[in-house]
Amino acid sequence: MEFSTKAASPEKDKSDCIVVGIVEGKKLTPAAKLVDEASGKALTSVLKSGDLGSKAGSTLLLHKLVGVAAGRVLLVSIGKDAKPSRKSFRDALTGALKAVAATKAASASLYLTDTLLADDDGSWALEHAVLIAQELAYQTPRPGQKLDADAGKSLTKVHFAAPNGMSAAAQAAALLRGTAIGNGQDLCRDLGNLPPNICTPTYLAETARELAKTYKLKVTVLEQAQMAKLGMNTLLAVSKGSRQPPKFIVLEYKGGNAKRKPVALVGKGITFDTGGISIKPSAEMDEMKWDMGGAASVLGTMKAVAELKLPLNVVGIIPTCENMPDGQATRPGDIVTSMKGLTVEILNTDAEGRLILCDALTYTERFQPEAVVDIATLTGACVIALGHHASGLFANNDDLAQELLAAGETAQDRAWHMPLWDEYHDSLKSNFADLPNIGGRAGGSITAACFLSRFTESYPWAHLDVAGTAWRSGAAKGSTGRPVGLLTHFLIGRAGHK
Repeated sequence: MEFSTKAASPEKDKSDCIVVGIVEGKKLTPAAKLVDEASGKALTSVLKSGDLGSKAGSTLLLHKLVGVAAGRVLLVSIGKDAKPSRKSFRDALTGALKAVAATKAASASLYLTDTLLADDDGSWALEHAVLIAQELAYQTPRPGQKLDADAGKSLTKVHFAAPNGMSAAAQAAALLRGTAIGNGQDLCRDLGNLPPNICTPTYLAETARELAKTYKLKVTVLEQAQMAKLGMNTLLAVSKGSRQPPKFIVLEYKGGNAKRKPVALVGKGITFDTGGISIKPSAEMDEMKWDMGGAASVLGTMKAVAELKLPLNVVGIIPTCENMPDGQATRPGDIVTSMKGLTVEILNTDAEGRLILCDALTYTERFQPEAVVDIATLTGACVIALGHHASGLFANNDDLAQELLAAGETAQDRAWHMPLWDEYHDSLKSNFADLPNIGGRAGGSITAACFLSRFTESYPWAHLDVAGTAWRSGAAKGSTGRPVGLLTHFLIGRAGHK
């Protein structure tokens, strides 16, 4: 799909469909007034019928209005205020783009991005308009079928009204930002939505190699023997029950000063999680193909960063394997020695994510990072605590936590700051090892983060538990592409990039 901005008058716009905003389902925005005047008050007349709902995203399609160049005029409610909230604005854009896509229009012009938000942020509006359009156009990959991005779709060109007073350079930057983040989210979705017999640890490693080739990144893939030599015993304990070989992927983007320390992103890459010997119930176990959502988000973010050419250094680290039951699988009660040298009593083999991450977090020390963020579909407890709207955020550094929270607000990919108090660490005690891999039933997402924190004492660290946000269940089942938006905006901020 092709995106651009334009400053044309809506009534003279020759696109196949133009979209104008209506407040409360009856009040005309400035663009709508121009169309109304040109059409002899046609909009005023049709709105009197009450057919357009007042809820943001409600739409009404009109055809061949006299005096209007476009063949279709789509009216979309932007909510109750002429300066809508970010949520109402996104709802209006989503409703409008869905309605346009349902027609045969090949081109559309949306006169909504010049409808100023409550905070008058035209750059944000353009970026999110692109992101919404890309998400709605996304097609889930189907094995054995080659996807055509435009197959069965008429809409190929989308124009957005240029926000008032915004320079051409700033408009282009916002479109690029939206496109790059959208492309990263699409990669994240693709990897998550592929079946687990295709998206294996080896497949993730090959994807990293393709990214490295395309964007001139440095890639290193450690094999099982190399991991064993490094002492990554907790990671290898998880992979023992699988016939798929584990991989340890390191992807380096060097866009900043050579002397500047990198930011590290560490993504959990369990490509399928049965729970191991502590096997999960069969219901919805198919959704455990998304247990590599952290890894997918790291690869998607690396793609976005490379497309944006951010002036900073980023390392993506992905420990990846399957967690399967087998005669050689790790048992509850087994004790292994981590790369850090701490012994871990594995009380539950379904608490495997923290086992592969703790070795990865120890390995990350060699890069002397200025900050580390790990991303993991770690605990069902986080879903119970926060539902599916916010990711759980834990950190050993408050400034880093605030950066991530702010990035999440900008990306509308939000997180919620959770505690890591000393009292919670009291649950991680073992009679036989330095620590167990699970605490008690209470506060499960917190004690999981406490476990990880034992391996992050040498650098500023944050942990994102995305178990509730990385994918959707039900009729709309599929990867969400989160938290690529949050991570990319965090790195944009770190780079000081406009």
